[in-house]
Amino acid sequence: MSTDPGAHRLAVVGGGVMGTNIAALAIGHGVPVVLVEVGEQELAQARETIAFKLRHAQLTGKLPAGRTPAELVFTVSLKDAAEAVTTVIEAVTEIAETKIEVLREVSRIVRPGTLLISNTSCIPIDEMAAAVARPEELVGVHFMNPAYMIEMVEVIRGPRTGDDTMKAVTELLETLGRACLVVNDAPGFVINRVLHPLINAAALLVQNGVAPVEVVDGLLEGCLGHTTGPLRTADLIGLDNLVDSLNVLYERTGDESCRPCDLMLDLVRAGKHGRKTGEGFYDYGKVAS
Repeated sequence: MSTDPGAHRLAVVGGGVMGTNIAALAIGHGVPVVLVEVGEQELAQARETIAFKLRHAQLTGKLPAGRTPAELVFTVSLKDAAEAVTTVIEAVTEIAETKIEVLREVSRIVRPGTLLISNTSCIPIDEMAAAVARPEELVGVHFMNPAYMIEMVEVIRGPRTGDDTMKAVTELLETLGRACLVVNDAPGFVINRVLHPLINAAALLVQNGVAPVEVVDGLLEGCLGHTTGPLRTADLIGLDNLVDSLNVLYERTGDESCRPCDLMLDLVRAGKHGRKTGEGFYDYGKVAS
């Protein structure tokens, strides 16, 4: 691989919040993308979302000036997408069985030497590496949301991740204009092992009547410099995704601070998943793109 955009071609599996973020980031940096989803309706939504995010990235100056966006292809065929790419990025829901199923199938299809990336937020890389044909080719990259705005990413090296894979992922991230810090494999890694219990604790304070949402966020913002507050951050992540991640952490660590609180579970059951549904801890008035 190299840092020349033309040397890369990505398949992004999953057209949700993070998959569309990554696709917008890549094509905006001149790297072609094939995006895979389960059906035509999901592809149509992803196409609209990526166009919105690409415009936002351009308007905010987060993409290389004057660079023409690369080709973006949509498909429901994982086989067609994976056969002619240099990298596959798995960006499906934070459920271990789902990620493992996707990565197992991808590793069966791609040519040896293809970089395999899991955009996991909490699931240990080595759990998934056990299912792929060549475990040394798998690495974790935890892109932040929105990926086209936040320039730092967390790279997770699993026990079986090879040196060639680490070189390849570093080159790809440089091509995408991202800086990275490498961490060792563990549930939640660094960012979410700290952030998710914090969000859960903030939600529990609201649940127990200690303070309303705006006050909890306001104190974390004003006193500790948290940019958006933990509960507004939770809405940006997606409360359904957050609950899935907290369950991953709780199941793997037994840490009670990672057991999702009742308030968060109630919001998810009510379909209030945060910005993407228009309501979570805050009411956004309409469904956000």
